Amino acid sequence: MAEAVLTISSRNYSSWSLRGWLLCRLAGLAIEEKVLPVDDASARAELLLLSPSVLVPRLSHQGAEVWDTLAIAEYLAEIRPEAPLLPRERIARAHCRAVCGEMHSGFHNLRSALPMNLRAHFPGFKVWAGAQPDIDRVCAIWRECLAAHGGPHLFGPLSVADAMFAPVAARFRTYDVKLDQACAAYRDTVLAWPAMVEWIEAARAEPDDIDELDVEF
Repeated sequence: MAEAVLTISSRNYSSWSLRGWLLCRLAGLAIEEKVLPVDDASARAELLLLSPSVLVPRLSHQGAEVWDTLAIAEYLAEIRPEAPLLPRERIARAHCRAVCGEMHSGFHNLRSALPMNLRAHFPGFKVWAGAQPDIDRVCAIWRECLAAHGGPHLFGPLSVADAMFAPVAARFRTYDVKLDQACAAYRDTVLAWPAMVEWIEAARAEPDDIDELDVEF
C-alpha cells in the first residue's frame, strides 16, 4: 500500500520528476504516482524552463507537502534515516550536499542546450560552445567523487548525488556527448541502475510529445 503520493510530469522530458522518483526509490518509500498531463500549465512551465520556481515533483506524505527536489531529499533523509540517501561520514556527507546543491542551482546552459529527451538519440550532436563549460564541470565533479570514494557511484554506494546527476547521464547518452573513460563508465553505471531502466522504459511508452522539446536537430 502506498505511503505517499508523488506528483510528477512527463517521464520522457522531466529531469526533476526523475530525480524525485529516484529519491523515493532510494528511501524505500512506497508511493502512488500522480502524473500531470503535458498540457497542464505548471507542468509545461517546468518542462520548458519557463518557471522560476519548480513545483514538480511534489511529495505528499502524512500531511506534509514537499516540493523542490533538494527539499524532498532532505525530508526523505529525515524520515528514513536508515536509507542510503546521504553518506554516513560527516565530510563525505558535506561533499555530497555541496555537489547536489551545485547540480540543483547551476548548469543552466547545459539544461537549455541539451534538454532531457529519453526517447531520442542524436549521434554526432554538435554541442553548443556555451554548454561545454557546464559539461566539463559535471565531469570534474564525477572524477573527483569517483577518485575520492572509489566508485562505482559518486560516494561509493548509491546516494542522493546519483539521483541528482542521473538526468545528466541520460542527456549525455541522448546527445552523444564525448566523455573520458571514467565518466563514460559512471554514465553507464547510472543508466544500468534498475530504477533508471524502469523509468526509461516507462518514458518510451508515454504517448505524449512536446513539440518544443522534440526538435529534429
